[in-house]
Amino acid sequence: MILRARQFTFTFPRPALLMGIVNVTPDSFSDGGRFLDPAAATAHALELVAEGADLLDIGGESTRPKATPVDESEELRRVLPVIEALATRVTIPISIDTMKPAVAKAALRAGASIVNDVASNREDDTMWRVVADAGAGYVVMHMQGTPQTMQIEPTYKDVVAEVSAFFGDRLQRLARAGVELDEVILDPGLGFGKTVEHNLQLLAELDRLTKWNRPVLLGASRKSFIPQIAAETGAASRLPGSLACACWGVNHGANIVRVHDVAATRQVVRLTEAVQAWREAPK
Repeated sequence: MILRARQFTFTFPRPALLMGIVNVTPDSFSDGGRFLDPAAATAHALELVAEGADLLDIGGESTRPKATPVDESEELRRVLPVIEALATRVTIPISIDTMKPAVAKAALRAGASIVNDVASNREDDTMWRVVADAGAGYVVMHMQGTPQTMQIEPTYKDVVAEVSAFFGDRLQRLARAGVELDEVILDPGLGFGKTVEHNLQLLAELDRLTKWNRPVLLGASRKSFIPQIAAETGAASRLPGSLACACWGVNHGANIVRVHDVAATRQVVRLTEAVQAWREAPK
């Protein structure tokens, strides 16, 4: 399995890729406001690279439940200086986390190679044609509703089957818009229009999503379902649960793990992979 994102190519199987999160926002659920200044965001991104990030995901609009939408000009003001600064200083792919085609297009011009689209449930193909024209990578994320509505009684008959069917539909639509299959990444969207039980089912049956022969991205880092299960409070308490999800994910089909805590996740994921490789090696 090949993943291409402009000038970058990854061949699987290989060690799981770690996507470091850089939120250039005042209101993200975990670190909102810490990296709103472009210089602070750039410095944080470089720290994540030093810790072992294989990709960087830059976002200028929070997608937490009930987040206030950001207009296009403000989102561009937040992310473009960071992407422009990083494009000349890192040799790994930069992803733009956006729902807006114009922001994606500007970010790709500035040096991004991947578009991470939480609004992949869109009907209009403008975003997909931006991706196709640039030869960029594209993250198809499943979400029921919008960030403003997604946690209002999300309902499924079989969440894994419905997410998988969504991926099948999106792959067809992307192909019609000119996006190549080897440019697509699949993200089941933990926490995006899902209850705790839905998230657990997606994790438990993650390997069902590998049927599409595309890299699976797992984004569980610091999500609110973790303390709900463990009866803990505070973002800091979510690290152990985030690491548990990362370990489970790489053993059950995840090829990319999107995380806030790169160094800690890298250690647990590499150890998990080493144990699994030893277990599978001929004796």
